[in-house]
Amino acid sequence: MVEESCDDRLRIGQGIDIHKFTPERSLILGGCEIPYEYGLEGHSDADVVTHAVMDAILGALGEGDIGEIFPDSDPQYRGISSLKLLRHLGTEFLEQNFTIVNLDVTIIAERPRLVEYKEIMRENLACTLGINDDRVNIKATTTEGLGFIGKELGMAAQAVVLLKKFYREQE
Repeated sequence: MVEESCDDRLRIGQGIDIHKFTPERSLILGGCEIPYEYGLEGHSDADVVTHAVMDAILGALGEGDIGEIFPDSDPQYRGISSLKLLRHLGTEFLEQNFTIVNLDVTIIAERPRLVEYKEIMRENLACTLGINDDRVNIKATTTEGLGFIGKELGMAAQAVVLLKKFYREQE
């Protein structure tokens, strides 16, 4: 039963992604290549920031997760830029009926320090999604040496997105 007071115009979604470090790859976060001795292991470019954003959007839309939309069993996604996947997701799922009100991302890593790259990541995500960059926020934190992230074995990202449904006028 649907409540009559239910407002379907706003949708919130949350996403998280975690990858371990590997010396064989470049570190890509939010579409930005970060100089570091390790990259992240994964099927695509292993961009934890963009993966968390995609899962947050898909969650808000009730469309599953990125593993369902872009399965790692499909060779066409091997090494692909996650921004390319995000652009496809935006075109396929968002542009029809939703706009992003705001997007908030937290990167969890001991190293490298990311302060000088956060603005580039913010601009990359905003541009890819076709929104103003003032709707995107990027933060970074550490685990104070705790867990596998604290031991510098990998990193994670979390994202929260608020979507607003819009209605097109009938032609």
